[in-house]
Amino acid sequence: MDDLTATLDAVWRIEGPRVVATLARMTGDLSEAEDLAQDAVAEALRVWPESGVPRNAGAWLTTVAKRRAIDGWRRREALDERHRTIAHRLEQEDDLAWEPIDDDLLRLVFTACHPVLAREAQVALTLRVVAGLSTTEIARLLVTSVPAVQQRIVRAKRTLAEAHVPFEVPDHTEWPTRLAAVLTVTYLLFTEGYAPSGGDRWVRRDLAHEALRLGRVLARLLPREPEVHGLVALMELQSSRFAARTDRRGEPVTLADQDRRLWDRGQIARGLTALEQVDALGRGRGPYALQASIAACHATAPSFDRTDWERILVLYDALSALVPGPVVRLNRAAALSMTEDGLEPALEEIDRIAADGGLGRSHLVASTRADVLRRLGRTAEARGEFLAAAELAGNELERAWLEQRAAELSPS
Repeated sequence: MDDLTATLDAVWRIEGPRVVATLARMTGDLSEAEDLAQDAVAEALRVWPESGVPRNAGAWLTTVAKRRAIDGWRRREALDERHRTIAHRLEQEDDLAWEPIDDDLLRLVFTACHPVLAREAQVALTLRVVAGLSTTEIARLLVTSVPAVQQRIVRAKRTLAEAHVPFEVPDHTEWPTRLAAVLTVTYLLFTEGYAPSGGDRWVRRDLAHEALRLGRVLARLLPREPEVHGLVALMELQSSRFAARTDRRGEPVTLADQDRRLWDRGQIARGLTALEQVDALGRGRGPYALQASIAACHATAPSFDRTDWERILVLYDALSALVPGPVVRLNRAAALSMTEDGLEPALEEIDRIAADGGLGRSHLVASTRADVLRRLGRTAEARGEFLAAAELAGNELERAWLEQRAAELSPS
């Protein structure tokens, strides 16, 4: 049974968002869609031990959930004509046919990013429903508390239901009010895939690839929006390094030590092309394009030592002017530490960021400070910072890695 549960968990991580998206489009109600999907999961736990796991498990879950929806509608006394029509159409479909409709997931993203919701609620709801993240993972990613995330999600679902928000890609005239939120949640979805805030994996490629796929769809829909191309460029360039980020034993490999021969040159080329599309539109580089520009500096450098850190600092300055915040400041400090005579100024900036407290829940300040202290030869302090970072890390592998780095600095 434990093996079956693990298999079902894996299936749900991959297929769950699409199942819920399809059901949400069908029912027009997000909460009902989630309930139906969970009913199907419960049915799988009952049936699969005897029948075995279906070859197309996602199709099986969707079919079971659809049938439960039809049965539920038929049991209601006031079954309206709309539900009759839906039930009839679904019965005509091949129960075994599973062709994931990309637009279903996109509809779900746009619904979760509806302007009737506050931005914080849009982000939390999308990460919960589309990415399937736990409230704990979302809290870590957004650097907030679990109760705050839970409240945002509950209120968001209630607001959408009360407002009778349709599950559809909005008319083009509504894009300006939703695009920024859609790009934000797509970026956060990719970020959680690139560096999971919790769990026991270094990379969640399923999330990262789904975010990149959504970005490519958006680029086709909105070819004249520079920030869409900027986000695609950023995700392409960051994804290009996946194969080099861990070694054969699954241990992490820092950027300085990565085998650049393993980087996906095709993705790098696509990322650079997307940046060219940004520039061709003639409206300047926004926050995502600037982050992509930084990633491009790494992607095109012949080696870590020959990276153009001065240009990266200039790009961080431009990024900070558009979206000031502690994360941008911390990343800039890390880049500053790589320049000539930059270690001490970088440490001073990191200390200022720590004093401000904006990243108090995150392990990033301590881990960045630890690395700078290590390179300054202040090993005892560095060891303490690595241990402090490990205590704050939500990802189990990252916690173990930080503890290992601390151990390497222990007196012999």
